[in-house]
Amino acid sequence: MESGKQLTGTLALAVFTATLGSLQYGYSIGVINTPQKVIEKHYGRALGVWSERVAVLSENSTEEEELSEVGQHPSVIMYWSLSVAIFSIGGMVSSFLVGFVGDLRGRIKGMLVINVLAIAAGLLMGFCRMWKPHIMVILGRAVMGFYCGLTSGLVPMYIGEIAPKAYRGALGTFHQLAIVIGILISQVIGLDFILGNDDMWPLLLGLSGAPAILQSLLLPLCPESPRFLYITLGKEQEARKSLYRLKGPYDATSDLEEMRREKDEADKEARVSILSLIRSSVYRHQLLVALMMHLSQQFSGINAIFYYSTAIFFRAGVAQPVYATIGVGVINTIFTLVSVALVDRAGRRTLCLAGLGGMCCCAIAMTVGLKLQNDYSWMSYVSMSAIFLFVCFFEIGPGPIPWFIVAELFSQGPRPAAIALAGCCNWTSNFIIGMTFPYIQGWLDSYVFILFAGLLFGFTVFTYLRVPETKGKTFEEIASVFQKGRKQLPLSPKDDTELQQLKTTSDA
Repeated sequence: MESGKQLTGTLALAVFTATLGSLQYGYSIGVINTPQKVIEKHYGRALGVWSERVAVLSENSTEEEELSEVGQHPSVIMYWSLSVAIFSIGGMVSSFLVGFVGDLRGRIKGMLVINVLAIAAGLLMGFCRMWKPHIMVILGRAVMGFYCGLTSGLVPMYIGEIAPKAYRGALGTFHQLAIVIGILISQVIGLDFILGNDDMWPLLLGLSGAPAILQSLLLPLCPESPRFLYITLGKEQEARKSLYRLKGPYDATSDLEEMRREKDEADKEARVSILSLIRSSVYRHQLLVALMMHLSQQFSGINAIFYYSTAIFFRAGVAQPVYATIGVGVINTIFTLVSVALVDRAGRRTLCLAGLGGMCCCAIAMTVGLKLQNDYSWMSYVSMSAIFLFVCFFEIGPGPIPWFIVAELFSQGPRPAAIALAGCCNWTSNFIIGMTFPYIQGWLDSYVFILFAGLLFGFTVFTYLRVPETKGKTFEEIASVFQKGRKQLPLSPKDDTELQQLKTTSDA
């Protein structure tokens, strides 16, 4: 293997340590769903609803009926909905701060400092019985959402900057892999006979902050991003040392020369802010592609599967739908591993097209199965198979690729602002789907996934027409693709300078 391009132990440690933040993100997404009825019971008790019901409950009432009635109380519904939604709100707010935190003291120190938020959130939820559980959980979820909004930007940024070009896609996919592993872990230990029960549910929620402790111990052992050290801070020798730690002994002249050229251009211009990035005509196409890819991830309908898969399986006639939901999590993880293996071979664009097109077909099949399952019993197998295949196609491309392709589309200057905007777009879309899907489902019933099929078809067409292949390409080659549609347009001096910044940049 060519020197400087091999996978070293330090690089593996750095990627593993960074993705512990992604693991917390995934765990926090999934952990709130499984013990819903148990948590609602404690909310009802704290609000005085549960004790009032106990006095009038019939002796023949089952515990499941009692939990259901408490969960339908308006106050419990309000606090439960807020417990779920506040996580996305926290992420929406903090995603704008990704660039600031990443550039303030560096990627490593940034991830280290924000772990205070994750640990604090875990403590708030873990000790929620010491005060009002509904308030403590909501506060903990808000702080955890704020943390996850930051880590969902910092992790792909750091990995994209330290990864060798040949493995940039595969290592970038590890962010999504850690997320789906976190979701799976939360589903398994959230079962009622493990931690998802009346006694252990605070511990289940509190464990959301546990990976932050391990990450805080390992981060000091990881090298800082050499691109940050050289281009942002101007520390060439420290950047050289970081390159040697990440890639082993090799001739780093070409890497340092590329960073020097990028730094020279970046020094001529003021730092690219979020507002200037939105206004810039030079970056507009790249930004459109980045935002549309994140929209395709969230508006594909995948969160409808993750959030409501248990209910969907129940409608499909599964006796133990919670285990089918865990099965979705297992498939989720397996096919993310498939994406890791394929992304630097098949390419980003190819996998996204295959994934979006396959999900579109599955959404149609799911609709047919749900609509006809009362007439034909075998149709329930069609809808369940469509769910599993839907998840498979999602994790092949549309799931992992949007997280790291933003770092490939932008050079060092606008990259933090672009990642912040894309992250905010992702979190906002997640929030919208989470809040509106129950109402859309009530309105469209079995036809709900036809809506997603239409959106997926539109995203597939957009990807085919506008998204370039970035596999193995330098920034100069990527920029030349975006410039094709601008050749007939006169460039202002500012636009020309911004283009030169892209042209003189090479690998992320």
